[in-house]
Amino acid sequence: MAVKQKEKKIFVLDTSVIIYDHLAILQFAEHDVAIPITVLEELDNFKKGNDTKNFSAREFIRFIDSASDKETLDHWIPLAGKGLGKFKVVMQTKNPGLDANQIFGERKADHQILNAALTLVNEYPDRKVVLVTKDINLRLKAKSLHLTAEDFESGKVKDVDSLHTGRTTISGISAETIDRIYQDGYCSPKEVGLKEPQNNGYYIIKNGKSSVLTYYNATSENIERVEKTSAFGIKPLNAEQVFALHALLNPDIKLVTIQGVAGTGKTLLALAGALEQKKDYRQIYLARPIVPLSNKDIGYLPGDIKSKLNPYMEPLWDNLKFIQSQFPESDKSYKKIQELVDQEKLMITPLAYIRGRSLSNIFFIVDEAQNLTPHEVKTIITRAGEGTKIVFTGDIFQIDTPYLDTQSNGLSYLIEKVRNHRLYAHISLEKGERSELANLANELL
Repeated sequence: MAVKQKEKKIFVLDTSVIIYDHLAILQFAEHDVAIPITVLEELDNFKKGNDTKNFSAREFIRFIDSASDKETLDHWIPLAGKGLGKFKVVMQTKNPGLDANQIFGERKADHQILNAALTLVNEYPDRKVVLVTKDINLRLKAKSLHLTAEDFESGKVKDVDSLHTGRTTISGISAETIDRIYQDGYCSPKEVGLKEPQNNGYYIIKNGKSSVLTYYNATSENIERVEKTSAFGIKPLNAEQVFALHALLNPDIKLVTIQGVAGTGKTLLALAGALEQKKDYRQIYLARPIVPLSNKDIGYLPGDIKSKLNPYMEPLWDNLKFIQSQFPESDKSYKKIQELVDQEKLMITPLAYIRGRSLSNIFFIVDEAQNLTPHEVKTIITRAGEGTKIVFTGDIFQIDTPYLDTQSNGLSYLIEKVRNHRLYAHISLEKGERSELANLANELL
């Protein structure tokens, strides 16, 4: 009996998928991929600029040019790579039955993309055609036209609710064991019931009201006590912050992620940790992606480039000023912070401005990392040179870009993929320490 071959589908890619991952075309195994000509037109509008979407547009256009070589794009061209299908550009849309422009009463790019998918349905009635888009509304429109539509799943975390928190509470441990950890500074994992401890995982070991803060040292293979310490005048106010500061100050941990809602101290702790170790690094970079209001380009704002960017960088300067306010103006530490800024040893900058710079011996903090794609996060980490430490901070429930969500953003992806690596530590901050009023908003509103 002959084995039935797996059905080859045709996936139609929307612009949003390519902006999310410029190599998305290679993620569909043996299936074929169609690119509506409208998508290339939209990418042409995106190709100028320093933002990530501009980079993705340019890279995809270069890829298509290289992959097609001397071939024309209106027929199926094999994708180079084992087990991959073919691709083509859908040049015209001929739909005798349905026209998205007429149905939705407006001629726009999204409707042209829908028409491209409908054209393929008519042209290949024996094959399943699937529109792939990060745009939820476009998926809904597609389904209203009886088109199959899906999100681009590559890079998505399956279950955000079970996302790694970086800390575990172990109860019922004997008082003697806890006393011994305080006295010796460590114990074996078996003594606290841990068969497979997480590398650089943090543990609160408890017996009634008695407790001790610890972490698993992957090098010594011991559960070691974590002592509460301060950094450049900033003192941790709860166990989570103690753990976060420990990861930030540990030279053996080269990659740190800190996740938490507004007011939990993510950026403040990261900056304080960097300043505490300023002598160990050539420079401190504190960067964040620029997500303009209503996703408009920053060009519409008045003034020169510095004036346009200042509103986006102000929260980072606020953290720096808060650390500075811990010291009198005559104090050496107060003056040292200003000196670091003046000498550009401490740089607060948009993330796009880091592109092309050397990241050797740098303490690199990326704020608002939930607004990055998995590909962007990977690109940042792969630029790390010798002696560099990278810290990503953010809140996966506060995303400002239209095609990312709690599952598909770069911060969630990183937390899920890198957990348990000996160079990595993560901690989720849950307790707000900004003010009672801020806590009220987080809890009740």
